[in-house]
Amino acid sequence: MGENIQSSKKLEELSIRDTSNIINPKIIEKKYFYLFVKRLIDIIGSTLGLVLLTPLFLVIAILMKKEEPTGPIFFSQIRVGKYEKNFKMFKFRSMCVDAEEKLAELLQHNEVEGAMFKMKDDPRVTRVGKFIRKTSIDELPQLWNVLKGDMSLVGPRPPLLREVVEYTEYDKQRLLVKPGCTGLWQVSGRNEVGFDEMVELDITYIKNLSLRNDITIILKTVGIMIKPNSAY
Repeated sequence: MGENIQSSKKLEELSIRDTSNIINPKIIEKKYFYLFVKRLIDIIGSTLGLVLLTPLFLVIAILMKKEEPTGPIFFSQIRVGKYEKNFKMFKFRSMCVDAEEKLAELLQHNEVEGAMFKMKDDPRVTRVGKFIRKTSIDELPQLWNVLKGDMSLVGPRPPLLREVVEYTEYDKQRLLVKPGCTGLWQVSGRNEVGFDEMVELDITYIKNLSLRNDITIILKTVGIMIKPNSAY
């Protein structure tokens, strides 16, 4: 009950949904300096990240192989990016090998409303998976997606195809920019934030695009990796 009240208060503090106030994509595309510098930061940041984090990647890979010797290290999945363009996103595998097959029987236990699935005690998550999810380490392979240009370091969470099918035109505003490894949603409570609130946070981010905001979100993300929030 307390969580519902808190969630309602958060939503009240966000922008009220006004379907007549849809963001004009041309306004975003005219932010030439911001988009140029953002891409430059993405290239430099993802390259350095992939190089410096190689030792951590090896440790995670060894731990994963000890737990599930025959399982793959990485997990790839088709996600929806900017302007509804599909791309293959990479993560460290945090679930059992047959996780996708088991999803159908777990949908009834979804703990969030809207076009998104979250379950706190998801039985598909491995022991190593729980740790790398809690610390957001499972997201680090997405640096490769950033380097390729499919994603950015900062942006909305990249949705699944089945989620976008349920989107309204208002919700689709999330897809006006490249999805990110981290974003305003991830540093604002993450799993305590429902779908509608996530959309509002993403739209707030898009309406206030700036290098300062991106850097602030990156710094908060580093803090969350050191002292995890409600991620699961």
